[in-house]
Amino acid sequence: MQNVKGTYDYFGKEQRVRRFVQSTLREVFEAYDYDEMESASLNELELLASKYAGGEEILKEMYQLTDQGKRSLGLRYDLTIPFAKVMALNPGITLPFRRYEIGKVFRDGPVKRGRLREFLQCDVDVVGIQGPEAEAELMQLAIEGFRRLDIPIVIRWNNRQFLGEILEAMGVPEDKKLTVMLTLDKMDKIGKDEVAKELLSKGLDSAVSRSILRWVEENPTFEQMVENPILRNGTGTKEVLSLQQYVSALEIGDICRFDPFLSRGLSFYTGTVYEIFDASGQFRSSLGGGGRYDKIIGQLVDREEINYPTVGLSFGMESIMAMIRERELENCRPDVVVIPIGGAIADSLKVSALLRNEGIRTRLDTRGRKLKKSIASLAAEGIPYLVLIGEEEAALGQVRLKDLKRNREEIVTVQDCIWRLKIKE
Repeated sequence: MQNVKGTYDYFGKEQRVRRFVQSTLREVFEAYDYDEMESASLNELELLASKYAGGEEILKEMYQLTDQGKRSLGLRYDLTIPFAKVMALNPGITLPFRRYEIGKVFRDGPVKRGRLREFLQCDVDVVGIQGPEAEAELMQLAIEGFRRLDIPIVIRWNNRQFLGEILEAMGVPEDKKLTVMLTLDKMDKIGKDEVAKELLSKGLDSAVSRSILRWVEENPTFEQMVENPILRNGTGTKEVLSLQQYVSALEIGDICRFDPFLSRGLSFYTGTVYEIFDASGQFRSSLGGGGRYDKIIGQLVDREEINYPTVGLSFGMESIMAMIRERELENCRPDVVVIPIGGAIADSLKVSALLRNEGIRTRLDTRGRKLKKSIASLAAEGIPYLVLIGEEEAALGQVRLKDLKRNREEIVTVQDCIWRLKIKE
């Protein structure tokens, strides 16, 4: 018996790390007034395979099945399309609508480091805000989330429309823009030389290829690009300038850095895109990403004339948890361990319940080991306090409270014990 390849069970410290990350991010999302959502894992295959969804590569990895009614179904491979479905099926939702969702998704792809077949995703999205203030707020949210997780980050951002206008000015045909964008997006992964090789294989006019390669080599600044007279009046240029104004006003420019080559792989992005990385450079994988996708919801309901301006951000949960897996987390061990002496198990259960009712994390140890061994083992684990209850103490409504750090023990009433543990005297 073994786990399905690419799936894992989580328990003990591993699960504590996962819960810590999720609870920390939930606090941030709710501070920004995002409501939690739980969408269906099982969806109609037609929805998941929609041409507006994840692209051919993802569709190849989708788990497909047929139910007893011979209906074609699939397991969700991300949280974006199920969210778009919820919006499409509930036209009465008041806009702007802010939501977050943390849930499992499934992909039948190759298994390797950082790629599983069942994994956790975490998305935040806002529908109904046309302006770049939505992107700016999500940047703030990401910065705050990673600050609370104590992970230094860099957010690289760009605008797909702006990049498209740059390529158009260089003479890239419309049907070649996406493939050129995808190659440029690999700049950090494969380097300029390999990007140059890929661009030359695209079948572009030689003059166009030279223009792109020269641009890549020069790597112009933000100011140089937006001041280009050919681009100055473009829609993408205006969007980039508007967002940059917010970035400057919020004084987050040291974290949020413009990257002219960034486009992200998914074709449904219509404007701003961003990707999050470990600022220290020790962890190379992306820690999150997202962008603006204004057309998906309208396309799903065959009403493209209806505008659903939407911006989203996805946190790379598995990457984040890999970064903090070895940390010592607070509150991952009990505040106190209750040990019955002799036959005082019922009294120990009762006292344990009183401690827990007061919010004190309590473990009841009824293994019956020799007391000296138990104390040594619990002290090595880092447990701060023990409560020892024998029949004599129970009859008097008392316990023996042992402070393992100070190696001090005294007999106190149960209420006094609760008070001391709550203030951790």
